[in-house]
Amino acid sequence: MAKEESAPAEAEAEGGGKKKLIIIGAAVAVALILGVVVFMMMGKGDKKTKKEGDAAQVEGAAAPAAGAHGAAAAAPAAGAHGGAPAAGAAAGPSANIYPLEPFIVNIYDGQELRYLKVKVELEMVGPAVKAEIEGRLAPIRDSVLILLSAKTLQDIQDVQGKNTLKDEILGAINKNIPPGKIAKVYFTDFVVQ
Repeated sequence: MAKEESAPAEAEAEGGGKKKLIIIGAAVAVALILGVVVFMMMGKGDKKTKKEGDAAQVEGAAAPAAGAHGAAAAAPAAGAHGGAPAAGAAAGPSANIYPLEPFIVNIYDGQELRYLKVKVELEMVGPAVKAEIEGRLAPIRDSVLILLSAKTLQDIQDVQGKNTLKDEILGAINKNIPPGKIAKVYFTDFVVQ
């Protein structure tokens, strides 16, 4: 009888060890899943913030021309009119933006070669300019690539250098299409490695 009583106790101890192992494994799996979800949400938030910043930058450039005092002043006015002006205002500037494929070039930093990746978007004066850009896309990209590859890290590492580069890119593009068709040049991605 003593053997019969000890056998269920041993089986229960083995079963309890397996249960503990399963519970620990499940807890680890849940922790990993939560970690992945948090990581994904943080990454998506950065993209939203960046896109919202780009949109605010474009709206900020268009709002002073319309007589508003910035994007914050334009938002309440649009809400007071039922939202219709906001849709028209948002569609206007975004319809006039032409994104170019990213440029990747080698630049020299004084000691070694580095990679420069730049994504450029062009603000056109009107939607009709898109056809002219697309018709001259190869010469435009060639001009920008040559301009970027002639730069050094010291030329582009500060804000003043980046603004000068924008002006030079605008000049290079204006050599390929009639001047005045592109209002502004925007950098939406600028990475040096």
